[in-house]
Amino acid sequence: MTQTPEARPRAGRLPRTARRAQLLDVALDVFVEQGYHAASMDEIAERAGVSKPVLYQHFPGKLDLYTALVSSAVDTVIEGVRSALASTQDNSERVQATMRLWYDCVADQEKAFRLVFESDLTSDPEVSGLVDRVTSESAAAIAEVIVEDTGLSRGAAELLAAGLVGMGHVGARAWLSGASGLTRDDAVTLASTLAWRGIGGFPKPTNEGDE
Repeated sequence: MTQTPEARPRAGRLPRTARRAQLLDVALDVFVEQGYHAASMDEIAERAGVSKPVLYQHFPGKLDLYTALVSSAVDTVIEGVRSALASTQDNSERVQATMRLWYDCVADQEKAFRLVFESDLTSDPEVSGLVDRVTSESAAAIAEVIVEDTGLSRGAAELLAAGLVGMGHVGARAWLSGASGLTRDDAVTLASTLAWRGIGGFPKPTNEGDE
């Protein structure tokens, strides 16, 4: 006998924050698997075991749900970069910690990372702004350190920082394909060495009269 939609098993009641988190987890899977355009609120509700009205109570529309996911992923990356920079005062270790952040994100939070860097909705201004933000704010945080420790202009530091961010996330995505055969630690060491040998070539100038 065919099961009617009304008889379909539904998720039990959860506190609002827990339900929202559950819906975001389910939606992340669907969006990464299918892309924004092919994903449907019906399927997200079905997989979450809730009715569409419950889903719409939390997210008024598909775009709201999608941008909530992208925004959360972007915040995670930016905070990770800031934490890596603040984790030590040794600049070579800072470079390594920041590079590790990208490889950890791509390995441990692959779906969220893909949602940001492989979005099929960058034509939407809000989504495009979020994707740009992860690069611009990560680079801005790195640029602050470069300015302090090299004496370079803000513009020069921002350009170098943008290059380091690109090296981090592009390299991490290439490593994830498995073609290199490197372990995560080996890949981080390789990327960190390259980055440090580059940025380490801009030492802070000494003050006149310093010996």
